[in-house]
Amino acid sequence: MKLPRRTFLHLAAGAAALPVLPRVGSALDYPKRPVHLLVGFAPAGATDICARLIGQWLSERLGEQFVIENRPGAGSNVATEAAVRASADGYTLLLTGPPAAFNATLYDNLNFNFLRDMAPVGGIMRAPNVLVVNSGVPAKNVSELIAYAKANPGKISMATGGNGTSQHIFGELFNQMAGVKLIPVAYRGGAPALLGLLAGEVQVEFAPVSEAIGYIRAGKVRALAVTTATRSPVLPDVPTVGDFLPGYEGSGFFGVSAPRNTSGEIINMLNREINVGLAEPKIKERLADLGGDPMPMTPVDFGKLIADETEKWGKVIRAAHIKVE
Repeated sequence: MKLPRRTFLHLAAGAAALPVLPRVGSALDYPKRPVHLLVGFAPAGATDICARLIGQWLSERLGEQFVIENRPGAGSNVATEAAVRASADGYTLLLTGPPAAFNATLYDNLNFNFLRDMAPVGGIMRAPNVLVVNSGVPAKNVSELIAYAKANPGKISMATGGNGTSQHIFGELFNQMAGVKLIPVAYRGGAPALLGLLAGEVQVEFAPVSEAIGYIRAGKVRALAVTTATRSPVLPDVPTVGDFLPGYEGSGFFGVSAPRNTSGEIINMLNREINVGLAEPKIKERLADLGGDPMPMTPVDFGKLIADETEKWGKVIRAAHIKVE
């Protein structure tokens, strides 16, 4: 999910401006050298910005540099496999998001099993997508969109940032629960998908809020609902999809994981410091700029979230017959 350059620079500058606090004492002599936090996507997206925010915070708290290392490719599988193969010494971490849950079902021949091979450290943020339509769609709410799609079967197209992305999978859950068939059209990323929506090439998109918010505020697209169970603070007047389809929920989650067998002491230290950071006003503000809410969690709770999301989205993906080669 790539953000406009101005937005990215603003958020990145915010990370650099976080307060410098004294290094926290610990019985562990960790870290003694730079720590690499792997990101499975290119710079300037929400995943990358989350990594830079929490990396800057941990650098200041723990007294060693947390280096953000972007390794895009194969829907984040390149970075994940690198983390899986890394030494379990706390010096390689992975910024973890929805692909950890999606890819277990999307790909048939992964060289790892995320739930088995990675250890959860803690959560950072949960953020919604938003169901948006262009001016050519007469629907003013989700019920009207469902009626419009049923009256025009096979004629309503849905932009995605690629096969198996959150736009695609959240849209397929909508199809299954609403009894409609929005036709997915894959673009090479979120930004091109939104441009296709604006140009009228497609009619609908379940876009990440951070990508769509500017177009919504400018009146270029119409927001019908957010995908989370509760309303988004950045779009307080926009209802949830679940208000119209009870039980519908889809959200992006971001957190940190480490290779299996990483010391419990290291994991607990990192979890504690991440959770302290998520209470900081400046970090809360930067996450809000991405349309998200802080998501402090214990390692156990974050692991349960990933497992639950893997099961939930696996059912959706199999029912929609989605595969990525």
